[in-house]
Amino acid sequence: MVKALEGVKILDFTHVQSGPTCTQLLAWFGADVIKVERPGSGDITRGQLIDVPGADSLYFTMLNHNKRSITLDTKNPQGKRVLEEMVKTCDVMVENFAPGVLDRMGFTWERIQELNPRMIVASIKGFGPGPYEDCKVYENVAQCTGGSASTTGFRDGLPLVTGAQIGDSGTGLHLALGIVTALYQRTHTGRGQKVTCAMQDGVLNLCRVKLRDQQRLDHGPLEEYSQFGEGIPFGDAVPRAGNDSGGGQPGRILKCKGWETDPNAYIYFITQAPVWEAICDVIGEPGWKTDPLFAKPKARLPRLNQIFERIEHWTMSKTKFEAMEILNQYDIPCGPILSMKELAEDESLRATGTIVEVDHPVRGKYLSVGNPIKLSDSPTEVVRSPLLGEHTEEVLTQVLKFDPKAIDEIKASGALGDTGRLAAE
Repeated sequence: MVKALEGVKILDFTHVQSGPTCTQLLAWFGADVIKVERPGSGDITRGQLIDVPGADSLYFTMLNHNKRSITLDTKNPQGKRVLEEMVKTCDVMVENFAPGVLDRMGFTWERIQELNPRMIVASIKGFGPGPYEDCKVYENVAQCTGGSASTTGFRDGLPLVTGAQIGDSGTGLHLALGIVTALYQRTHTGRGQKVTCAMQDGVLNLCRVKLRDQQRLDHGPLEEYSQFGEGIPFGDAVPRAGNDSGGGQPGRILKCKGWETDPNAYIYFITQAPVWEAICDVIGEPGWKTDPLFAKPKARLPRLNQIFERIEHWTMSKTKFEAMEILNQYDIPCGPILSMKELAEDESLRATGTIVEVDHPVRGKYLSVGNPIKLSDSPTEVVRSPLLGEHTEEVLTQVLKFDPKAIDEIKASGALGDTGRLAAE
């Protein structure tokens, strides 16, 4: 079965998380992703957060499946020669260098177009054009500058970053869509183009409901926020709202049976208006269905603390899974707080390939996240991450079609690092 992106060659100049997230997704869909790494060290994450001595870290392996690795000193004239041939041969270059690095390497947009007018150059930067465009950005910085942190946490507490990597991985997912879109447009125009995603922009896109609320705030209080029901005035910016639902239906995280010893014995519960009567029956408050203080959504808003306190009295008598099973019978929106341990052991996630077990020649078996996007005609096979420089000679011979003499010259120059020199001996 032909995979969706089979035949597409990606020149992968990415490192750490945002870029590798993008290129790994493309590799899962069948693209030939060739990761260019520095001889001797490679992607910095190979050596970060090491848990198995002598093996690539999980940080690296879980972001670089299905790729090939070539080591290349791009400052070496022979290394630059190889890189130019890769630009001529590949369809897409993906990079997340600091601003200006690619230009200083001699690969300006104009030079790339000379070498390959069909080349798509995809870049992740921290900020778009503006006062901060030259600033270096990491995950938590992106969350703070993109609006996430200011709206996350409890009203009387500090802003909080989320455990989800919405800055790095989130922007990588955005960039992957941009690349596929540019590839499709190229089928009509025959031309490459630049694709850019700023991390600030990606986070703000994921926070769009808060930008919605900022505009609503100009016209009055946000009535679905808990502070409205508590009579606390709103300021001029969207506040932090704890675990309130962002969709207009009141929701909170409630304790379940065992919460005293289990930090994840909780469930998210939404008091959706269409199932309010079912909620009343389940928690043993049938009178609330007709009581004018509780019967209508607007009447309930000032009483959310009382309502959720009563619902929590019911949820504390059930485990989070028992509560979910009961509530789902009545289409009451809810979800247990699942720990990473529970997710890792979830057989249904393994059956769908959302969690996969991968065998690595140095570190052995490990769990990783599989492709979250499922295509019926292009199944994803998750292949282990490459060892540093593992495919150097393979790329030179099979992709770039260099003859043995040319390869010997490149190896002798030191452009491939120790891997190249050892292979020549």
